[in-house]
Amino acid sequence: MKRILLALALLASLQVASAQQQVKSISAAQKAAEKAIAASQDAKKSTKQATWLKLGKAYIDAYNAPSGNGWIGAQKQDLALLMGDDKPSATETVELGGQQMTKETYATRNYYYNAAGILQIIEITQPIYPDALEKGAEAFAKAHELDVKGKKAKEISEGLKTIESKLVDEAYNAYTFGNLAKASYYFEKAAEVSVQEPYAKIDTSAVYNAGLTAWMLGENDRAKKFLEESVAIGYYGEEGDAYAKLADIADKAGDQQARQAYLEEAFLKFPQSQAVLVGLINFYLSTGGNTDRLFELIAAAKENEPGNASLYYVEGNIYLELKDADNAIKAYRQCAEINPEYEFGYIGEGQYWYNKAVDLQDAAAAEMDYKKYDAIMAEFETALKNCVEPFEKAYEITKDDNIKVAVSEYLKNACYRFSYDDPVYKEKYDKYDAIVKAAKQ
Repeated sequence: MKRILLALALLASLQVASAQQQVKSISAAQKAAEKAIAASQDAKKSTKQATWLKLGKAYIDAYNAPSGNGWIGAQKQDLALLMGDDKPSATETVELGGQQMTKETYATRNYYYNAAGILQIIEITQPIYPDALEKGAEAFAKAHELDVKGKKAKEISEGLKTIESKLVDEAYNAYTFGNLAKASYYFEKAAEVSVQEPYAKIDTSAVYNAGLTAWMLGENDRAKKFLEESVAIGYYGEEGDAYAKLADIADKAGDQQARQAYLEEAFLKFPQSQAVLVGLINFYLSTGGNTDRLFELIAAAKENEPGNASLYYVEGNIYLELKDADNAIKAYRQCAEINPEYEFGYIGEGQYWYNKAVDLQDAAAAEMDYKKYDAIMAEFETALKNCVEPFEKAYEITKDDNIKVAVSEYLKNACYRFSYDDPVYKEKYDKYDAIVKAAKQ
């Protein structure tokens, strides 16, 4: 799940601002906020909607001020010109989220640029108010309460939308810096603000990520709350991952009935999800249940969608997990019978033979008896050759360039073994090696 969340963080960080962020100076923002706070504490002024609307906006300005004039998506060279004398006190190369970044340190913030020189993270190190966003949301809530006729609903909604967006930024930043607890806190706050009236546009990904990070922290009760809410609003994570996490929580709580219910519901919605499939198989094996239930679920799905070749692919995966290779290959081959243009049946069979070859190679390396070694290596070469035909069929069928490259990687490795002794395999190796190299350029 770390990979998934990092991918989401990257997508969020690459949202390019349509215009330069205009911020007040720190002193001006602080002075305006102090004035707005004082007005909210005045007995007479605190009864006016305008007072709280102004306070909400003042908190947003106070949050923004220490971030300087940079914005997510800005080019480093553009900001260097734009900020003039506002220079970093230090510059260094750091690694965050598995990628190298250039970190620029300023008095109140750090900027992190990716390899292309695009600003991806703004880390505020000296905030005016540590809880400015939360306080701003509270101020807008009070403004809405006093806005009886709804005349300021649009302004209040815009303020809440801004705060929600900033909370999500903080959540992804915290996750990237390895602070799961802080990330989870901000995802939860973003989810809360998103449903606040009059904005009321639930941030489904924030709800899910609050649950996901809570699960990663081992906070199972809190994780269950958010993941169940996520499922209820139709946000399931990648291939039903929310269900898989709920099943894990149920398992840890000793509730096997709930675990089964989560997994079976997920399987009906996401039959191709490997996480759900493995979860179901593990459930039946660990509880002594009958794995025939898996095939009952597949059979029901086939009745609903008799022309869905992917269901046979899933069936093959089930057999493979149950160590029944013959029936797995049979199911994979049925994919082409149902839909000749469906590449994953061929990919499933190719991966089976390729993985078997890898296992045999490992076994041979550990074998000290020469005769046994030779027998294993003969079996290894047969398995490796067996993967070539299905992988080549998958390559011919698929229209997805990424799949072509992935399949070519398998084919290149498999054909290399025989390329020095067989010109046919040498030709194949050269072909697929060129495809892989071209993709990396």
